[in-house]
Amino acid sequence: MKRAVVAGHICLDIIPGIDHAFDLIPGRLYEVGAPLIGTGGAVSNTGVAFHILGIPTTLMGKIGDDSFGEGVLGVLRTYDDALADGMVMMPGVVTSYTVVVNIPGSDRIFLHCPGANADFLADDIQYDALDGASLFHFGYPALMASIYSDDGEQLVEICRRVKACGLTTSVDLAMPDPNGPAGAADWERILERSLPYVDVFMPSGDELLYALDRDRFGEGDNLTASDLAPLSERLLEMGVAISAIKLGPRGIYVRTGTAEAIAGIGGAAPSCPEAWANRELWFPVYEVDEVVGATGAGDTTIAGFLAALLRDELPTRCGCIANAVGSFNVQVPDALSGIKSWEETVAALDGGWKHDPFSVDEPGWRRDPDNGVWHGPNDQA
Repeated sequence: MKRAVVAGHICLDIIPGIDHAFDLIPGRLYEVGAPLIGTGGAVSNTGVAFHILGIPTTLMGKIGDDSFGEGVLGVLRTYDDALADGMVMMPGVVTSYTVVVNIPGSDRIFLHCPGANADFLADDIQYDALDGASLFHFGYPALMASIYSDDGEQLVEICRRVKACGLTTSVDLAMPDPNGPAGAADWERILERSLPYVDVFMPSGDELLYALDRDRFGEGDNLTASDLAPLSERLLEMGVAISAIKLGPRGIYVRTGTAEAIAGIGGAAPSCPEAWANRELWFPVYEVDEVVGATGAGDTTIAGFLAALLRDELPTRCGCIANAVGSFNVQVPDALSGIKSWEETVAALDGGWKHDPFSVDEPGWRRDPDNGVWHGPNDQA
């Protein structure tokens, strides 16, 4: 089985139990239930999801030597002792944490402290631990001050050095705080510098708009096929071989480069690059009884897609598995307790799991009745 390494942002998530809707008004007290304590950030959400999906995984993150840091280690060890081995504990540094306010009927509110993540550098990657790995995923540069400063110099260095080791590289951007230092960074420039060393890039629609089309920021989940085509083409021009834009309840839009580009992505390259070449696909999400929360939905969706890539699945299968994992995620309040094993995920898909009602009402798009995937006019399969 091909092995993955996941590095970057990790934190402790504190999710108060909230079972009814209310408006947050200054000066009021709101009684809540018992908290759910877990780990968050891409290292935990994507990395542990890999582990649950049966992908051998090494995690690399930075925490403080405080009680929250011990909490992070404790949570990781409940899955596997080895998952905690790659955490670097820094004396006198605050561990990153997030209070997730998940009010029924409303999108999540995050109160986030970057903590130790703010000082993560390229030299914090344990490059000797990359030996034998096929894929490297780096998560949340937009929440890591040292990574995005100087036009992303540290991010460029990480991706360049890992790519030189022969691994397939993947990056998950995360949403910068528009009113903070990360929001003032030149994200278009950061992407232009780093994406030549990135093989798979799976931002959300709004993350991508914030970087490339700031005037339309806020419209991410409502982008049309006509909007998505030029955005994805821009990513391919920057050097990405596989671009996948996450659109929340409207699924995932995927564009890919040439067969030569796909064959050159490194350790996770598919055995049949031609089947991946020049694709344009839109994957609807699956029906669930209740959406409880979306914490980590994007991270676990990425884990599903990359786990399928590592197992040499075809692109149509990768996108379906990605959305299946994401659909399991949203049925629980935290990021990981809803994730199923690879075998359970595949069984749910093969058992006839239905998509949410969805259509692409633009010229040239057609639906495959066998799997519900929509094929665009740029799909050259």
